[in-house]
Amino acid sequence: MNPGPLDDAGKAAVGIVDALKVQPAVLALTLANFTLLGFMFYALSGAATSRELIIRQVLDNAASIHAMLQQRAVACPDK
Repeated sequence: MNPGPLDDAGKAAVGIVDALKVQPAVLALTLANFTLLGFMFYALSGAATSRELIIRQVLDNAASIHAMLQQRAVACPDK
């Protein structure tokens, strides 16, 4: 019987688990890296939402200022 890709994946997983048993610091660093990636995703997602809100407010303010200036604009008198 020829070993299939599932057998190869199982052997690789067993090898990784055995390596992590020998050096638990690698497991701790891997978990820390994944935690850092999760935190960065969360922080950047919040920053993007905040930035979108600020840009929307700036554009709304610019539109209201434009509307106010148009209401108060005086046409140039004829010569």
